[in-house]
Order: sequence, then C-alpha cells, then structure tokens
Amino acid sequence: MTGEAMTGEAMTGEPRRVALPQRTVDSRLIVVARAKRAEDYDAVLDVLVDAGIRSVELTLTTPGTFEHFPQLLARFGDTVDLGIGTVTNRADLARAIEVGAAYIVTPITSTEFVTQATDAGVPIVPGGLTPTELFASWSAGASAVKVFPAGQVGPAYLKDLRGPFPDLVAVPSGGVDLAGAEAWLRAGAVAVSVGGPLLGDAFNGGDLAALRERAAAFVEVCAQDSA
Repeated sequence: MTGEAMTGEAMTGEPRRVALPQRTVDSRLIVVARAKRAEDYDAVLDVLVDAGIRSVELTLTTPGTFEHFPQLLARFGDTVDLGIGTVTNRADLARAIEVGAAYIVTPITSTEFVTQATDAGVPIVPGGLTPTELFASWSAGASAVKVFPAGQVGPAYLKDLRGPFPDLVAVPSGGVDLAGAEAWLRAGAVAVSVGGPLLGDAFNGGDLAALRERAAAFVEVCAQDSA
C-alpha cells in the first residue's frame, strides 16, 4: 500500500481518500517526464535527483515505461516518488498499481479509476478542467485533482474554485512555467506539475547542466513558504 487511506466515511460522510506521498507534498513539485523511450529516463533522472527533485511522473506515452519501471524504482525509489501518468484505461491503471507506482495520474475524469486506485491503497490524481469534472473526482475520493490544461485558465481559477469547494486539493498541470509555479502555489495548489518548461530539450540531447539549473530553480521556487 503506497498511501495511507483516510477512513471515517461512515461517521463523516466523506469518501475514503488516499493521501499523496509525503515527499511529493513536501516538495510541492511533480516533474512530468515524456521521453522517446524508457531507457532515456535514467540520465535525466540522475540530474533531476541531484538538483533536488523528489517526485517524477513517468508517462505511458513513453514506450517501455512499464517494463523499465522496476529498474527505475530500484535505482531511485529511496529518494524520489515515482508515479505513473497518462493512464487512460483500467488495465493500465491495474498494471501501474502492480509495478508499484507511488501515485497515478490520469488526464481524464473517471470515478471508476478513483475507486480502483483507492481500493488498492494507491493515491490517484485525475484530470479535469470544469468545476463539474473536478468536483466529481474529488467527491469520489481522489487524492488531489489535476487542473488540466492549467495554462488555459491561470491561478485565479483555483481561487474561484475554492469558493464552492474550499477543501479541494489541486495540482495544476500543462503550461506551468517558473513564474506560474509560484503563482499557482500562492493561489493554494498543493503542488505544481511541470513538464516542458523544466525539462526543455533534455530528452533530445539537450545540455544536462542547463537542465540541472532549471530544475534547481523550480525546486527553490516551490520550496518557498506559501502565502
């Protein structure tokens, strides 16, 4: 069991929910890694870990992610929460649970996915954009909801959502750059999910020293106390 389920549904009427991994919550930053092949993860993860990254979402759009995951877990699992993302069907969700994902991320709203992950004791962050989508996942017991694509709405959107949904735990994803990360966290996001603005061309032969500098800058921003 990866997360710790909050039970008490019978007494409070709240759904059973599995908490996000503590390292992810403490770092307030999830790096979304999309590569041409899973073997390309290793060198990039070495740099990210060295720069202080403590949570990485490995995407199923990268061929071989499931097959390579045990090796990555053995190498980095003591230091980094390794999640599996871009999960879009129940078979892949079951396999992500089986291989030991620290958390699961899906770009869609599916209460069935939430139930499947929660029953297995694994945190899940389903995606959505509208209030109806986000509330559906949250009320079903999601660990957090992924505001996606976040670049289409901006941090003020989370403040608006907190009006009717004051307890909503949100992770914005999609188009979150360095300034956006700071703004979303100040707006109340539990963490930010960052891909291209941090990784740049790292998976295409880019400068790994430059990657380390970008990663360290995001780590520094996300480590600041929330307002």
